[in-house]
Amino acid sequence: MGNLCATFSLPKPPAKHLANTFPDPPSLSISSSRWSRMRSSWREKTGDSLTSEQALEAAAVLFQKRPLDCPVSFDRSTSLRQPTSGKKSRNALPRSSSSRARSLTDPLLQPQQLVNQDIKLDDLETNHFVLVHGGGFGAWCWYKTIALLEEAGYRATAIDLTGSGIHSFNPNSIINLSQYVQPLTDVLEKLPAGEKVILVGHDFGGACISYAMELFHFKIAKAVFLAAAMLSDGQNTLDIFSLQAGSDDVMRQAQVFVYSNGNDSPPTAIELKKPLLKDLFFNQTPAKDVALASVSMRPIPFPPVLEKLCLSDTKYGSVRRFYIKTLNDNAIAVPIQESLIERNPPEQVFHLKGADHSPFFSKPQALHRLLVEISKIQRS
Repeated sequence: MGNLCATFSLPKPPAKHLANTFPDPPSLSISSSRWSRMRSSWREKTGDSLTSEQALEAAAVLFQKRPLDCPVSFDRSTSLRQPTSGKKSRNALPRSSSSRARSLTDPLLQPQQLVNQDIKLDDLETNHFVLVHGGGFGAWCWYKTIALLEEAGYRATAIDLTGSGIHSFNPNSIINLSQYVQPLTDVLEKLPAGEKVILVGHDFGGACISYAMELFHFKIAKAVFLAAAMLSDGQNTLDIFSLQAGSDDVMRQAQVFVYSNGNDSPPTAIELKKPLLKDLFFNQTPAKDVALASVSMRPIPFPPVLEKLCLSDTKYGSVRRFYIKTLNDNAIAVPIQESLIERNPPEQVFHLKGADHSPFFSKPQALHRLLVEISKIQRS
């Protein structure tokens, strides 16, 4: 479990300098022999410019194939022509308005992971996501995800668990998992009768949503574990934390145990050393988001980490579960994610290439597509 629990731009081809002036394009009725002589003459005048010749030929072909009164329409990129019939392809994907070159670490998703454009939001069991952060994080970490979901017409609620984010409670005073998860259970308890949500838990948030699934299984349509602690009955988060700490020196070095009740008492919280945050959690994350995290992260309460979960097949087991693996994760290694999946298999597993432990920062668009796709998966 993470807290517990490069991009390459395609090189631009060198610019080819066109001649300053060209003769006006010939009439469409011009003979081929005369057209050849004119092209030959132009080559002599322009220093045999291959670029000029290709441009004129392309223009002639384009206008010969289209009526003169039919405009050519372009959508955002002039390299991609759009149909002029006014009808959109049913399988067309939404195009980003960004002019930034696509990162080679953020490839197109596989066909089975693409958003189904034929399904409307009204057809979904729910369009309401409840986002649960990991240990040390807060609701602030979901700001990109919230914006993307709301722009797509979804509802998004991000929770500050007790002692996290802007929640004023002292993390060192939290004594159990129930107290830590209370902001989440309060939201679920207040949902109108018959309304369901999709829970998304990151990192230690996986244990938190598991706890909520046992209590409010009838209010949860789906649960998404994002590089998260997806525990089995009788497990606690420390079990996973120990596996990761045993295999990663950075994880051990980053931990600082806090003993607010004295050195003779158990630890009350875990702090994380800020100089090691980037290597551990944000190795693919933009610098501005690393800076945000470094001033926003808080201690992780320790007693909830020790608490073993009681999960039943009739309650927890009745909720549809999905897991999203982060393949460049230095905090919860891929083999550990795979062991969690093998011990407690979900309905479906998705992958995020190029994502570190914080995909809401490093791969927000790809994460958004997966969340939307999961929301649209119907019962078989």
